[in-house]
Amino acid sequence: MERPTVASDPVRAPRSVSDAAGHVAGWLRGNQFGLFCVAIAVGVGAGFGAVAFRYLIYGFTWLATGHTEFGQQGWVASAHLPWLGIGFFVLIPVLGGLLYGPLISRFAREARGHGVPEVMIAVAENGGRIRPQVSVVKALASALCIGVGGSVGREGPIVQIGSALASSLGQWVRMPENRLRVLVACGAAGGISATFNAPITGVFFGVELILREFSIEAIFTVMLSAMLADVIARIFLGSAPFFTQLPAGIALHHIYNYLLVAVLAVTAALIGLGFKNILYRIEDLCDRVWRNRPEWARPAVGGVVLGLLLLAVPQLYGVGYPVMYAAFAGHYALWFLVILAAGKMIATSLTIGIGGSGGVFAPSLFIGATSGMAFGVIVDHLLGPAAGQPALYAIVGMGAVFASAARGPLTALASVVEMTGDFTLTLPVMLGIAVSTTVSRAISYGTIYTTKLLRRGTDIDRPAPTHAFADLTATDAMHQFTIPLDITHRIDAADTAQGDGHRDWTGLLGPVTRVREPQAVFGNDSLAQALRQLVLYGRDGLPVIDTDARRVQGWLTNQNVLRAVATQLTAAEPDIAAGHQAAEWAEPHGRAAEHDLHSQLAGYRIVEHTLAPDSAAVGRTVGDLDWPAGHLPVSVLHNRRLIDAEPTIRLAAGDRLNILVPATDNTRIDSTAANNPAAGPSSPRAARDPA
Repeated sequence: MERPTVASDPVRAPRSVSDAAGHVAGWLRGNQFGLFCVAIAVGVGAGFGAVAFRYLIYGFTWLATGHTEFGQQGWVASAHLPWLGIGFFVLIPVLGGLLYGPLISRFAREARGHGVPEVMIAVAENGGRIRPQVSVVKALASALCIGVGGSVGREGPIVQIGSALASSLGQWVRMPENRLRVLVACGAAGGISATFNAPITGVFFGVELILREFSIEAIFTVMLSAMLADVIARIFLGSAPFFTQLPAGIALHHIYNYLLVAVLAVTAALIGLGFKNILYRIEDLCDRVWRNRPEWARPAVGGVVLGLLLLAVPQLYGVGYPVMYAAFAGHYALWFLVILAAGKMIATSLTIGIGGSGGVFAPSLFIGATSGMAFGVIVDHLLGPAAGQPALYAIVGMGAVFASAARGPLTALASVVEMTGDFTLTLPVMLGIAVSTTVSRAISYGTIYTTKLLRRGTDIDRPAPTHAFADLTATDAMHQFTIPLDITHRIDAADTAQGDGHRDWTGLLGPVTRVREPQAVFGNDSLAQALRQLVLYGRDGLPVIDTDARRVQGWLTNQNVLRAVATQLTAAEPDIAAGHQAAEWAEPHGRAAEHDLHSQLAGYRIVEHTLAPDSAAVGRTVGDLDWPAGHLPVSVLHNRRLIDAEPTIRLAAGDRLNILVPATDNTRIDSTAANNPAAGPSSPRAARDPA
């Protein structure tokens, strides 16, 4: 009887689409140009994400106040709730907390806070992996928080949003970890670039603070994303500099004014460190007061305190850019500038401490601008016009405070120059940032971003030892097969008739003690990534497939990894404890989320035989056995040592032989246990009876 060609056309179509997608993904992750293509997509996505996020903030602010931006009006009632009067300053943060508190608590707890440390640890210790839902939750929660008065910035959320989008796309393509980290930096750079119309700032932020690596490949890739994100944002938001309402003719008129800039820089360094310390002290205080009460209710209850602060100083409402414009124009007295700077530290710290979501970049600029303006007013009173315009010191203060708090001098310099659009201020800003950064480093170790990680026991600023895994991939460590196994060729049951299923093999090799579905690793995966897969899925090793997922190139075991590392390792040892702690920080289910099933070797099983004393294979070598089509011995546990299944290995009673075989109808498997990593070697689920 003639065998039908296909079971049904609807089955073939999805398979062909899946195969095509697999080929595209393989090309993207295995080709240098593929990284640039994904970076382009990340830049476009980050640009649209930044635009959507800004309009989302405008929308929630308008719903709460009747204005797209609010704060500089002072004690003004909400246009939508006029009957509340100024009482809405207290009520609105509570109502907003009731919305974004449960959202964060239920769907993505890492969306709480300012977001940048979570991106930094994902890049430094977790291979660039960020959960996909973070981008949506962060956007909604941060827009709500800012719209109802949260005194935080929008750059931290957009960094996390862009990075989460980039990480999700990179994980879908199965990018190796070294490239996935670059893509996350691309997402962060694109978000900053589009938010502030500052592509150079975006590049420096992504490379200096997120990736922390100045390689040519990384810089070019990040530049590509930042440029495209800025182009997208300019279409919707215009191309003018971010700060367009600065007084005209700001300049240093005398060379000795640089001494005043240096004095301001030292003061700004202390202010930046003070902001960092206040932020975490208030967060600790909120933790102690709240203790073990439900986290979802924390923003609403804490919103009462935040609302009272906003009632006292309404100019602290939201991000605060209109207030900065008014400060630049000289509309505030000296005493009120000091109140604004101190109040912003407290309001931002309180917003984050009660569980709010937002960034600290814009608050740093706000604090620097108001405190710098206060300094400018003082020297103007003391020295007169010779001191220069007070707005000059406000601009220098912006960069100096952020440089002190974040320890990112290049980012601070680029941000101030690009956002003001005045390149004549480069020299005084550069001096202020250099002095501020130097003083900050001399006084304090952690930054406003890394201190959050230090408190978890993770130090990403520690001097990096010679890393044994830096240039090693799974291909470098694996036992390479002489002839790669083509997994695109389906093996029918008729092709394995020579072995007559598992019945004959049981007589030859002994009973089947375990059958499992293999979780493969790609040949260009880093050893760190491969090790995580081995821990979860690879008791006796894992198959290594090429980037096109078409051929099994070899077999990787713990022993192979140790041998490769021992060859590569020189003097230093990796900080395993810190890396493990960093990888586990976020969620109870974080480890399982890292290892998706996208790389499962579909259509194959790993069958384990334990050779009984009367097995016919005892005393014979692996190469002596006549293996059917598609059957490939991969590892042998011989004398309690896991070794590669070399043809010359002579089998003995008690040896545990693992064979990669096609998944035919006569391979009966408990799918629940097969896909459960918890069913390890000692679990009764691990053993399965052959058909």
